[in-house]
Amino acid sequence: MFEEEHLEPQESGEEESRLSDRDALKVDLYFWLQALVMALVGLILVFTFIGRIIGVDGSSMMPTLHDHDMLLLQSIGYTPESGDVVVLSKKSFREGQPIVKRVIAVGGQTVDIDYESNTVYVDGVVLDEPYILEPMRELPSNFATHVVVPEGSIFVMGDNRNNSTDGRSPELGVVDERCVLGRALFVLLPFQDIGPVESISRPA
Repeated sequence: MFEEEHLEPQESGEEESRLSDRDALKVDLYFWLQALVMALVGLILVFTFIGRIIGVDGSSMMPTLHDHDMLLLQSIGYTPESGDVVVLSKKSFREGQPIVKRVIAVGGQTVDIDYESNTVYVDGVVLDEPYILEPMRELPSNFATHVVVPEGSIFVMGDNRNNSTDGRSPELGVVDERCVLGRALFVLLPFQDIGPVESISRPA
């Protein structure tokens, strides 16, 4: 009798312990589910109000950006400005594949390129370009050296001027602003280079 009476509270204690473990598991699952929902909502807000994520393909923007960098773009409410690094897609150029370039001039401005002095002029003013990889070499004769940018368009070049098919080439030329997918704001990958695009300084 005494043994049976003594066993009953032990069984009750074990049952309470199992119930307590289940409750803790439920709390943990609820916490992680809540965290997942918050993360998904955050991603939706980023894509809705900021832009999109896109990868760099090629070396035309070195040393500012490298091949396979992942970028966060500002798309909503963005108007291209000189000096911005942008991602654009022009149907007549490489089947509309997105490319990354730097805005050199906007509508109504005039661009002149002097390869001998490694100088780019916009409306007669020399651009300060600490971001370019190396001095420019003269490219094929069909590459433009004088461009008047129409209103509603932009003229772009790569920071790796000697290895960039950009606005100087008849293949691309000036680009309608509506072809711009967004401004490159942040490098997301690789992790060691994460940060605002314009603040990143890396060797080629």
